[in-house]
Amino acid sequence: MSTAARRSYRRGAPPPGTGYVPRATATVAAPAADADAAKPRAAKVPLRKPVFTTIDQLRPQTHGHTLTARVLSARTVLDKTSPHLGRTRVAECLVGDHTGTILVTARNDQIDLLKPDTTVIFRNAKIDMFKGTMRLAVDKWGRIEVTDAADFKVNEDNNMSLVEYELVDVAEEED
Repeated sequence: MSTAARRSYRRGAPPPGTGYVPRATATVAAPAADADAAKPRAAKVPLRKPVFTTIDQLRPQTHGHTLTARVLSARTVLDKTSPHLGRTRVAECLVGDHTGTILVTARNDQIDLLKPDTTVIFRNAKIDMFKGTMRLAVDKWGRIEVTDAADFKVNEDNNMSLVEYELVDVAEEED
């Protein structure tokens, strides 16, 4: 092992070459009248406006997508009850916009929102891979909102869930 690999890094700093950088934290001093005046508080950061994407721009293993789509069909895949977990429901819904379509994996309460011929907004959605194909999913950090009917015509010819992907290991060359 080389000395560069054994070198210790200062606390809080990532190892070089990871692509991560430490985030600067802004703190604001609390007013002196408060009992916990010594504790710093995080400064309020203004919210960014969402950047809407289209279905043809989705790529495998990405997250944080915000998009508007129309639900074309919904098919229940799993509906079972368990004494420990209660009722578990999973459905595959085909949604689309003017650029293409993709399958959405909806779970439990999300199924009630994804009815055919409704227009929905997916916020903080991610792309999961299932048998080499892309599926749009919304976990506990995301949201699905039903909105007014959209005025676009769905392009059903470009189904992004029919494209198969393969995970390939890329070996790095050593000097």
